[in-house]
Amino acid sequence: MVFAPVARLLQGQFHCYSVDLRGHGDSGMPPEMDFDWHGFARDALATVDGMGLTRPFGVGHSGGGAGLLLAEQARPGTFRALYLFEPIVFPPAGPFPGAGNGNPLADSARRRREVFDSRQGALDNYASKPPFDQLDPEALRAYVDHGFADLDDGRVRLKCRGETEASVYENSLAHDAYDHLPEVRCPVTVACGGGSETFRAELVEALVEHLPHARAEIVAGVGHFGPLEDPRLLARSIRSAFATEGPD
Repeated sequence: MVFAPVARLLQGQFHCYSVDLRGHGDSGMPPEMDFDWHGFARDALATVDGMGLTRPFGVGHSGGGAGLLLAEQARPGTFRALYLFEPIVFPPAGPFPGAGNGNPLADSARRRREVFDSRQGALDNYASKPPFDQLDPEALRAYVDHGFADLDDGRVRLKCRGETEASVYENSLAHDAYDHLPEVRCPVTVACGGGSETFRAELVEALVEHLPHARAEIVAGVGHFGPLEDPRLLARSIRSAFATEGPD
C-alpha cells in the first residue's frame, strides 16, 4: 500500500496491482522461515498467473526489483517491460554498502521497535527520524495504516516482524540474478536516486551493461526510498520508461 500514491498517479494509463510478498504483511510465512529470494520471484509469478495477467509491466523497488528480475529469468517473456528502482542485484565482488562487515541491516532490523501504543504514536515516531522522515506523508501514512496489526490490549505491532526482516536481509546477497542478467530479454529501466547511499551511478551502469535491452536513469532529488519520497516524480519516470511499450 505504500505504493498507492504512485499507483494513483498512473491510473489514467495503467491498471495497477501490488504484491504482498511472503512474510511482509498479511501474506503467509514460508516454511522454516526460508527467505531465499527466488521465493519472491515465485510470488510474483503466482500473482501474474492467479490474476490472469498477460505480459504485464513490472515495477519493483529494492528487493522487489530483484524479485522481478529473478521472475523474468525463471520464466522469460513474463513481463512486457520492467522498471527497477535500486534493485538489490550486485556484482559478486560488490559493491554493497556494509559488505564485509556482517549485515548491519539485519542487525538493525532485530533491534527495531515493533510495538507502539497506537498508529498515531508510530506515525509520530517515524516522521521524526530518518529514513522515514524523508517519505511522502501519504506513503508514510499508508505504511503505518496497513503495516501494523492491532493487538488485544489496544496497541499495534509491525506485521513484518524484526526477525522476518532480518532473514530477508541475510538472504539479500545469496541469489544469482546478476549472473543471469544477459538472459533477460524484455526492456528494462534501471533507476537510482541521485542522493542514494545504497546505489551509485556506476552500479546502475554495470547492470545496464549486462542487460540486453536496458537503459539507466538517475532520478535527482531522491534517495533509496525514491518511490516513497516523491511519488509524482517517480510516476513520471515510470510513465516515460513504459511509453514506447504502450499502455496496459
